[in-house]
Amino acid sequence: MPFDTTWPPLDADTAERERAGDAAVAAWLLVVAGMIVVMVALGGATRLTGSGLSIMEWRPLTGWLPPLSEAEWNRLFALYRTIPQYLEVNRGMDLAGFKEIFWLEYLHRLWGKLIGVVFAGGALALALAGRLRRSLWPRLALLFGLGALQGLLGWFMVASGFFPHRTAVSPYRLTMHLGLAFLIFAAVLWTALDLLPSQRSGRVAPRPLRASVHVAGALAVVTMIAGGFVAGTRAGFTYNTFPLMDGALVPAGYGDLSPWILNWFENLAAVQFNHRLLATATLAAALAAAAFAWRAGPPWCAPVLVFSGLVVAQYLLGIATLLLVVPVTLGTLHQTVAVLLVGAFVVCAHRLRPAVA
Repeated sequence: MPFDTTWPPLDADTAERERAGDAAVAAWLLVVAGMIVVMVALGGATRLTGSGLSIMEWRPLTGWLPPLSEAEWNRLFALYRTIPQYLEVNRGMDLAGFKEIFWLEYLHRLWGKLIGVVFAGGALALALAGRLRRSLWPRLALLFGLGALQGLLGWFMVASGFFPHRTAVSPYRLTMHLGLAFLIFAAVLWTALDLLPSQRSGRVAPRPLRASVHVAGALAVVTMIAGGFVAGTRAGFTYNTFPLMDGALVPAGYGDLSPWILNWFENLAAVQFNHRLLATATLAAALAAAAFAWRAGPPWCAPVLVFSGLVVAQYLLGIATLLLVVPVTLGTLHQTVAVLLVGAFVVCAHRLRPAVA
């Protein structure tokens, strides 16, 4: 497996020596994973409050401190007043209003830098202490590279909101940014699970259970990607009825755009309908997985039931968010539960693998 830390095989003495620091490394990675969950939540709140375009400079290695003088605040506010979001949406906003949207974006960026420090600093400290397996170094380097790419992609996304006549970021870039966050979180969590004492059984999980969990997980991921386009196009602020969309099962105008494929990404009616349809398919697959897990029993039952329960909770939360026209609190919670759902699926997939002989 590409994420197995047991490849290539080690002799018994070397394996025992390298496992000595695994608990500390796993704990560190779980902290990083938890920080990523917070980062995703902050990103959701930043997007929903319209705060993401408030900082027009990208200083990935500096910029740790917020403005410390009135002159610096005025300089940043003057920059903000040049972009379409201010001119077309927030015209007339005063400095106090600018500060309100500034702080969330600043905190989002600061938290990203802190994740980088905790990851790089933790890896260095564990390596110097002799607790970090050499076999993990390439994987950790890859994870660090993905984190750096995420920072670059974040700025690439924000910069799209500065184009003429754009008052928000590109839905395509936002979805890439969100998807990469999920990927990094999953990879960090998988690595941590590899280093913890195995909870896998010597028995092979029943095929229907494995199939249903993987189908549900795959559908959940696709639903989340579709949700990125719902967020990016603000499709959730339309068709605020359920289960029908303004009285129709399939909304009028589903295929209005040309070429037709654009409807999946830019047509508000199609974007929201697809998200609903995928979410419902995920729910059905997750309930099937729960039934198979209940029949199979330990050690697979508990993690699969948690995963399925999160799918149900996320489905209901999505409906509530839609009907209430995307309040910031519920919208942020909906995005946060999504990353927790990714985590639950990773745990299930890891547990469903047969134990290494």
